[in-house]
Amino acid sequence: MVSPQTPQRAATLAVVVAALGYFVDIYDLILFGMVRVASLKGIGVTTPAAIENEGIYLFNMQMGGMLLGGILWGVIGDKKGRLSVLFGSITLYSIANLANGLVGDIEAMRSVQVYAICRLIAGIGLAGELGAGITLVSELMGRHARGVGTTIVAALGVSGGLVAGVVGGAFGHVVDWTTAYYIGGVLGLCLLVLRIGVVESGMFTQTLKKATVSRGNFFKLFTDRRRLGRYLAIIFVGVPVWYVIGILFLLSPELGGALGLSPPPNAARALFLTYGGCTLGGLASGFLSQKLRSRKRALATFLVMTAIVTLAYYTVGGTSHWLFYTLAALGGFATGYWAVFVSTAAELFGTNLRATVTTTVPNFVRGSAVLLTLGYTALKGPLGAIGSGATVGVFSLAIAFIGLATLRETFAVDLDFHEEDEPKLPTATAVG
Repeated sequence: MVSPQTPQRAATLAVVVAALGYFVDIYDLILFGMVRVASLKGIGVTTPAAIENEGIYLFNMQMGGMLLGGILWGVIGDKKGRLSVLFGSITLYSIANLANGLVGDIEAMRSVQVYAICRLIAGIGLAGELGAGITLVSELMGRHARGVGTTIVAALGVSGGLVAGVVGGAFGHVVDWTTAYYIGGVLGLCLLVLRIGVVESGMFTQTLKKATVSRGNFFKLFTDRRRLGRYLAIIFVGVPVWYVIGILFLLSPELGGALGLSPPPNAARALFLTYGGCTLGGLASGFLSQKLRSRKRALATFLVMTAIVTLAYYTVGGTSHWLFYTLAALGGFATGYWAVFVSTAAELFGTNLRATVTTTVPNFVRGSAVLLTLGYTALKGPLGAIGSGATVGVFSLAIAFIGLATLRETFAVDLDFHEEDEPKLPTATAVG
């Protein structure tokens, strides 16, 4: 059935819905960092060492859920359609978050293990939001305009971290941590209603008619050396984003204290500033990419900024609380290249694998936070908190620059191709 919507209206609605979906995604993802200490104390975990260890465990369960969910929703997105993911993922997330609030409200549910199960399921649910939204927007918009659309989705979406900061107590108590989780669940349910009327991608619909085209075959990413190289390279480019969020500022009380700040920095406040910077950085990186007519040059610019902020964190971050929080905002701005990063992931692969890639890549990057925190924990004994954090940072930045160097330019590439075909690169005239 042909949609009565005009292409422009369909694309605009897709941008709005995708941005709101990513908003809820980031709200939940950052909310745990905001309420980590309060929620663990609320279920009976009281010692500083236990709060750090159990907090890392819960964070890793959430990230692990996103890793599993990225594969699940990515395959569904290429086999059943982008819209099936947009509806299914937010439903699962909403149920999990409402249950998460019960962990604090019902005595029988107050345990780290029940909390961890809720975080795992919520992570699986949220994993499809960004990838499906970016894929749909990329395929509905024109080749020159899609960078603007995906930038708006990514930049406005991360502002969900700002709301999570206010609700989670970045600047003082607002609501109880259980209520904060209930808010996330209700937001998700409201978003379901807004998704009525969104149309499916025409590119996917045409691919669906071609019985000979293999769709959503995750293992196909590993059967061709060049395809695997592209896949790993774009994942590597995104790793520093979650190093900055998951190590430098999620663990800001521990690392800030080790740097000499007393009292230790407030993690909720640091993450609030990080996501405020990320919102502005997302807009800046996206529009820089449009101006330069290049994804790679914009990514390189912001990766260099990320490296500079990381260096400043370990050298002068312990000078004052004011400087530490300033670095949190600057770190967020530098990692705002996430907007260009997810656009590039969508543009690198054909329609029959695009949802799989665009959904798994950001979630594998998020999942890398598990490896980063495990590495940080393992090295903390011999190197100390500062040495361990710095070593993990050097590693994450090194693989990002290596990955970026191997990627091809994708600005204005024609997305109407299958992975078995060669993508149609833009001509000099098309690029401008």
